[in-house]
Amino acid sequence: MDIHKANSRATSFAGAEYFTGSVMIDPIVSAPEPARVRALRVSFSPGARTNWHNHPLGQTLYVISGVGRIQKLGEAVQEILPGDTIWIAPGEKHWHGAAPDHAMCHIAIQEELEGKQADWLERVTDEEYQA
Repeated sequence: MDIHKANSRATSFAGAEYFTGSVMIDPIVSAPEPARVRALRVSFSPGARTNWHNHPLGQTLYVISGVGRIQKLGEAVQEILPGDTIWIAPGEKHWHGAAPDHAMCHIAIQEELEGKQADWLERVTDEEYQA
């Protein structure tokens, strides 16, 4: 058993190459092999969002505060709220982030496959975000 004390891991800012706006990440778990689970608390400032991306083994999001947005390629942008759980299938191209006038925080849970948790793609344009 490993216990990771809350103050033992610092909050970090998400890299600008994968996110638009201010996004903070707090690690929850990165389990040792043979387990593959990885989880983070991700906090988006108003208007902040991920790039388009997908996950080789899928992803679960659990919204814990604020108002967010999510979009699967080819579908309409959807609002997400606290208590919402979203399952994103393996390989499904999508993005997620905060609404324009609200912050949003979610727990992101995914598994790692051969050292990879996500395939990061192009930025979400302002037109896509505002749709």
